[in-house]
Amino acid sequence: MKKKGGRKILGFMVKEEKEEKRGSVEFQVFSFTNKIRRLASHLELHKKDFSSERGLRILLGKRRRLLAYLAKKNRVRYKKLISQLNIREQ
Repeated sequence: MKKKGGRKILGFMVKEEKEEKRGSVEFQVFSFTNKIRRLASHLELHKKDFSSERGLRILLGKRRRLLAYLAKKNRVRYKKLISQLNIREQ
């Protein structure tokens, strides 16, 4: 992971972001994952922020549904994505 302006950016998405469509399942899962990680670190400091906790649960559900869709449509792309993002046990 590289740091750029205080944010962590995965190297593979920086190069592919320009080539790949922003509406693709991979890009959407990547952006949801970044938001989820940011909210999770926020909630470690602010344990009683229930509005952010609700937002985190909503994002987790959206990412879960997108990953289920990708797993059903193309198992190879799914496995590659979860290994690159390191989000599931394998």
